[in-house]
Amino acid sequence: MSALAPHLRLGINVDHVATVRNARGGAHPDPVRAALAAQDAGADGITAHLREDRRHITDVDILRLMAEINIPLNLEMAATDEMLAIALKHKPHAVCLVPEKREERTTEGGLDAAAADNTLKPYVAKLADAGIRVSLFIAADPRQLDAAQRIGAPVIELHTGAYCDALLASDREAELARIQSAAAYALSLGLECHAGHGLSFDTVGPIAAIPAVRELNIGHFLVGEAIFTGFGDAVKRMRAEMDKARTRLAIVRRDT
Repeated sequence: MSALAPHLRLGINVDHVATVRNARGGAHPDPVRAALAAQDAGADGITAHLREDRRHITDVDILRLMAEINIPLNLEMAATDEMLAIALKHKPHAVCLVPEKREERTTEGGLDAAAADNTLKPYVAKLADAGIRVSLFIAADPRQLDAAQRIGAPVIELHTGAYCDALLASDREAELARIQSAAAYALSLGLECHAGHGLSFDTVGPIAAIPAVRELNIGHFLVGEAIFTGFGDAVKRMRAEMDKARTRLAIVRRDT
């Protein structure tokens, strides 16, 4: 039986607050203000993806996040020399290496770590040497998990997009089973397991109930929900949904 983490961390991604800001230009809405609201609402960390084309988060946003928030910053970035230099300059708590294509609207799939061992390994090593926790954003595939271990990344984040986007219940159950299996396998390899992409109030429960998962990173859905309920309230409800699923799991495990 997998060990149950005492607290499932919630990381809030503020990228798409910046997307709305950049659609018109100017300073509003401010992603740093959103990060502070998430912090006050119970988030355990903030995630921000600094893309090569700066389509949402900007260098100034990263500078301000480092200065103004009191919870860990997880910097999502591609494995490029430019981004490595930025990470080593700012030294966020964590870096998540992600795939990046100019033509995509958002990160559409996991990093192919299995095909990039030699490319990724020096980036992981340099970040780790600087005291930065490194994760790889990958599909729920044993080959990718094995590669993450070989590369030396202590953390992996499982891509939950296919699970969230599945229209048929049978497809969603199959995707959930893949994620559950991958999380257990990550634990057996000594990797810390995170998950995220596309999670909503309706889909977060089963992922939060996976014992080996230690952290969820959620953003776009909450930015949309904030239009109707406010950002802080949306974060609080997500935190509550996660805690409810975790509590149910603890009761089941205690009684079996």
